[in-house]
Amino acid sequence: MVTTEVSTDWQVMSRDVLMFYVNGKKIVEESPDPETTLLSYLRVKLRLTGSKLGCGEGGCGACTVMISKWDPINNKIVHFSANACLALVVSVHGCAVTTVEGIGSTKTKLHAVQERLAKFHGSQCGFCTPGIVMSMYALLRNKPVPSVEDIEECLQGNLCRCTGYRPILSAFNTFIDSTAGCPMGAKCCKNKPIQNGNECRHRLCTKYNIGCSCFTGFPETSDKNLMRNDDPHASQLVCFSKYDPTQEILFPPDLLIESKSEDPKTLKFVGERVTWFRPTSLQQLVELKSIYPDAQLVNGNTEIGVEANVRGRHFKYIITPLDVKELKTISVDDKGVNIGSSCTISQIKEELQNFIDSGSFTKYQTQCLESLVEMIYWFAGDQIRNVAAIGGNIMTASPISDLNPILMANESIATFRLHSRAKDRQVLMDQSFFPKYRTTCAEKGEVLISVFLPFNTKDQYMKAYKQSKRREDDIAIVNSAMRVVFHPGTCKVLKFVAAFGGMAATSVMPEKTMQNMIGKEWNETLMKDVMIWLRKDLPLALDAPGGMVEYREALAASFFFKFFLCVRGNLVEKGLTTLEDDLKLQNLTTFKPTDAIHIPMSTRTWQDTTDGQPHDDMVGRPMQHASGDKHTTGEAVYVDDMPTFSDELYLCLVTSIRPHAYIKNVDISKAVACEGFVTYVDHRDVPGTNEIPIAGELCEVFATSKDAMHHQSYFDISKNVVHGDAITAMATCDHVIEGEVRIGGQEHFYLETQACIAVPKGEDGEIEMFCSSQDPSMLQRTTATLLGVEANKVVSRVKRMGGGFGGKETRFLVVSNPVAVAAHKCGKAVRCMLSRKEDMIITGGRQPFFANYKVGFMKDGKLVALILDLYGNGGNTLDLSGGVLGKAVIHSDNCYKIPNVLIHGKICKTNISSSNAFRGFGAPQGMLIVESWMTRIAQFLNMTQEKFRDLNMYKEEDVTHFNQKLESFQARRCWEEVIEKSNMVQRKEQIAQFNQQSRWRKKGIACVPTKYAIGFPYNWCHGGALVHVYTDGSVYLSHGGTEMGQGLHTKMLQVAGRCLGIPLSRIHICETSTVTVPNTRATAASFSTDLNGMAVKDACDTIMERLDPLRKQNPDLEWNDLITKAYNERICLSTTGYHKTPGMFSAWDAETGIVEGRTACYFSYGAAVSEVEVDCLTGDHVVLQTDIVMDVGRSLNPAIDIGQIEGAFVQGYGLFTMEEPLHTPGGHVITSGPGVYKIPGFGDCPRNFNVHLLRNAENDRAIYSSKAIGEPPLFLASSVFFAIKDAIGFAREESGLLGWFQLDSPATSELIRMACGDCFTKQHEQHTDPKVEKGVKSWSIRA
Repeated sequence: MVTTEVSTDWQVMSRDVLMFYVNGKKIVEESPDPETTLLSYLRVKLRLTGSKLGCGEGGCGACTVMISKWDPINNKIVHFSANACLALVVSVHGCAVTTVEGIGSTKTKLHAVQERLAKFHGSQCGFCTPGIVMSMYALLRNKPVPSVEDIEECLQGNLCRCTGYRPILSAFNTFIDSTAGCPMGAKCCKNKPIQNGNECRHRLCTKYNIGCSCFTGFPETSDKNLMRNDDPHASQLVCFSKYDPTQEILFPPDLLIESKSEDPKTLKFVGERVTWFRPTSLQQLVELKSIYPDAQLVNGNTEIGVEANVRGRHFKYIITPLDVKELKTISVDDKGVNIGSSCTISQIKEELQNFIDSGSFTKYQTQCLESLVEMIYWFAGDQIRNVAAIGGNIMTASPISDLNPILMANESIATFRLHSRAKDRQVLMDQSFFPKYRTTCAEKGEVLISVFLPFNTKDQYMKAYKQSKRREDDIAIVNSAMRVVFHPGTCKVLKFVAAFGGMAATSVMPEKTMQNMIGKEWNETLMKDVMIWLRKDLPLALDAPGGMVEYREALAASFFFKFFLCVRGNLVEKGLTTLEDDLKLQNLTTFKPTDAIHIPMSTRTWQDTTDGQPHDDMVGRPMQHASGDKHTTGEAVYVDDMPTFSDELYLCLVTSIRPHAYIKNVDISKAVACEGFVTYVDHRDVPGTNEIPIAGELCEVFATSKDAMHHQSYFDISKNVVHGDAITAMATCDHVIEGEVRIGGQEHFYLETQACIAVPKGEDGEIEMFCSSQDPSMLQRTTATLLGVEANKVVSRVKRMGGGFGGKETRFLVVSNPVAVAAHKCGKAVRCMLSRKEDMIITGGRQPFFANYKVGFMKDGKLVALILDLYGNGGNTLDLSGGVLGKAVIHSDNCYKIPNVLIHGKICKTNISSSNAFRGFGAPQGMLIVESWMTRIAQFLNMTQEKFRDLNMYKEEDVTHFNQKLESFQARRCWEEVIEKSNMVQRKEQIAQFNQQSRWRKKGIACVPTKYAIGFPYNWCHGGALVHVYTDGSVYLSHGGTEMGQGLHTKMLQVAGRCLGIPLSRIHICETSTVTVPNTRATAASFSTDLNGMAVKDACDTIMERLDPLRKQNPDLEWNDLITKAYNERICLSTTGYHKTPGMFSAWDAETGIVEGRTACYFSYGAAVSEVEVDCLTGDHVVLQTDIVMDVGRSLNPAIDIGQIEGAFVQGYGLFTMEEPLHTPGGHVITSGPGVYKIPGFGDCPRNFNVHLLRNAENDRAIYSSKAIGEPPLFLASSVFFAIKDAIGFAREESGLLGWFQLDSPATSELIRMACGDCFTKQHEQHTDPKVEKGVKSWSIRA
């Protein structure tokens, strides 16, 4: 019933003062701007920069904070994680906000979450780490002893591009045991007193950040191999503080008293463009909506926030019903459940699960509730679920809403209230509820009050389904909910209701199908008929938004088939029907999806340090990342975390709306009229030389390599290799096969986007550049050239990067160049940090490749000849594509000896953003091509994949196709060890048995080796270092490499510590700067440890040589005294170090294709076995197990190296199975944010992830016999790709499809499903025929 109360005069109501708490401190803001996000307020106004801006759309979790408030309905304090980038600062009025700075600090004490994450090596670049910390912290505030399920669920809204997730999960899984701490308990070394004046072992392990010395093999430890031969991340081997939930930060007492004693206050905040209201009663809400009928009703701002932040939309009036109690309750009666429209998704999940578990209702009654709860698990992440409300999900009317199809299929009732109407209006949620795109049937001014879900009856069955690009925190490609009602005690359909998302401009019901099914028997005949009816009810045009039209249509059919099998199984169990002969029981009994939650099982092994290694010598030990603690506390400073300079300006880039056009004129009149506008900067403001490359003429817009090939559009560079006589040899072969391979690109998705600050010094043309760059010297050179000054006037400084992966090797210039010019023009500091959308549109990514191959071989399996044409999509400028192509060419053999090789490589010129460097630099593309035709030949010969590869694998001292002899060839050792350690032979037999018994779920397994060439072009192979020893004995170290999460600084500290013989605590690296080490090379190619490590050693050795006479004269002097004496004797305690890699020379004749010299300094080797399980009806898959054996020589730091292996593998997994850059036919980037571009998440980590470092693999061409590690492991993720292909092969056999089939990379759920080739996919292939829709272009293009 509608109630009345005294009306509020909202239009004359005075503005309110914002009050909330941050980390226990009261914040009062007199005139808050309702458009300001909480993140912006924290970072700019309060200078709390631990919370990071990663995407601005709630898709990465880097901005996660915890919000606490008093819940008057349940009379308790509630804590929940939220995205600060979406939450408006005015929305936290009366709340307590906790940021990462508020829970622990290196200056005081780390919180248990921070400590464990750091000690378990759970951070690399550290940019995502504060958000991950806060997600886990919020969970602990609600559940001090969480389950594995709780932990994985709380992390669904967080992304990490570096670690591969496993160490993070290992760290947080220690909280499952409330007693967890040091495994030695009271006997822990930290409890032992100092003896004989020596430092206690605990302080040693704390100093070096390697965990508890009970397990590090220090002198008192009897079993020296206990830790280093096992997992450095295992909880039983790491000492950490016990978590005590009673010591957590208290909810502010004053705020608690105020919240309890006073009813929520009606609020109004007014900004320049937006007015924000918070009513406290339903009457006020509907009154406000009548006054402002176009106002947006916002709960968590998860939809409107994205519209404003990413799409630039402006909403004049915002009303939040957060404090309207009538909308925040869930009630239940014997008919069903009524959910208030402001109930959050998390609240709904929790309360509905309680209803289900209570036993008060039968299982058949709660089918709709179970469907909703199950779907909510896949709905976004906790940060979104905690604040988003069901009313918002309904009223935004998204055609891919996860919840609306369930509500429609269950025939739910929505209740609306209008201020001018006496009674509420109740509306059935059917097809008419969503009349058109993003529109509901709500009348103007109406407010959604609640939605009622009726219970199901005994003869009803209901299920919901969803398929997305990534299982966790992803929007649906297609989703569906279906409910069937039978005549009591029969299999005859009384009623069938279904709703689909992703199949039209709205959530849609197949109404003719629903009508046709009435009165039909639930049997295979009906199932076949429904497939035909659904195809007619749910047609998609070739250019339908979202693309993937054949796949989406097949998914709709597959979802019904799943539902059919599920219901059929229930009917069989009740004895109401029997199975037809052609509908095997295995279809029913084996169709059970692998559990979504898993406990990661993992082992890690590496080679022990040498006997007698001094305690302070940390080389070879699993030392924590030098910045690990600062990562977890938010104290690690990135470019945009730096305080603003006086009169600092902010630069925004203007992007073109056309992918290929001349700029005739720029109209800046509207920009000039904006408040804060200072000036417009373009090429006319460049005082020096403008060397920005311009692409040549293109006759029309095109994006793909095939388009470029058709138009003969190439850059003037090629890479050819001739080895032997492939053309002649091909004629002698028993067999010849030909084919093609396509490999898609990849977005870097470093969590910190491109950022730069330029600070002009005001004299002599000097300027200082702070930039997130992998190449400070290039930054210096290009800035000097642009500004027309000498390089000695430009200082480049790089503290650290929030990830790079090659994307900041050259593409930082897109930001640094205009920033430098603007700073020069204005005479003031200028800052720019790209938004995620800008970064993904502008900066480009990994180079897509297309290849045509022709391979000749003998009947015994021996390879004879290869002819290969490689085409890389370089985009609109050449950038580094020439080097990328070269890398692909020299890796076109992988680990196999091919006597005769002819390779032609070209770079295609297209209209997409310029492709550039990315981890692997062309090698993964080249090796995937090899493995593709290797897989095909093995299948052709009916030979096992392992035997065929083993037969053709290189041997020691074989010569590659680029004429380099293989020395210390370790690929075969890695190959044999990984097959043995993974128990691959037995598992293949088990997989075959599983697949025989399962029709619609198939397993596959594959083993893949890698041979990765390490090194720059020979004239780039040099590194530099600078060492200062100060009179107090402390050491300042600088070198030419930059830190982007790969642990380079940490390894350099270890090298210096060994050389100088001092604890690492005495050595400090501040930053990378052109002032300290000039003329450096980019930190790239996984070569920086080799180059800079030798330079550091050279400098330190020089210092030690100078000190050697003094040490011989005074052998008992401690380090500090020795340095004091050296200073007094005027011995120079400062020096530079330099290293140039010996023996590097390569001559590559582009015309003849002859390569001479040493192209690679050495090779890194590895092998991986991966097992997957594929859902053949949807294309979904899960990685069940991955085993890796990697040759890293003698590891400088096993923990960092293993972290690099895991991180590279998961990034490669994204490349080969998930990440898919898309463009429109007109050339615009579609995948411009985490909402549409998916990198792997926590749930994509292999269930069983085992990494082993190859033992006794010495390498005399790198520092302390180590090897490069950043890039080589990435290709091993192709083992998942080929395991998927193996599983698809089993599925195709079931459909009678035998022999070779093409599978492009990435093997997305779409390609997997369509490759399975069953009766459902065949029905939906009509769009592949251009005659069907002549002249119509697909919605998206894969470049």
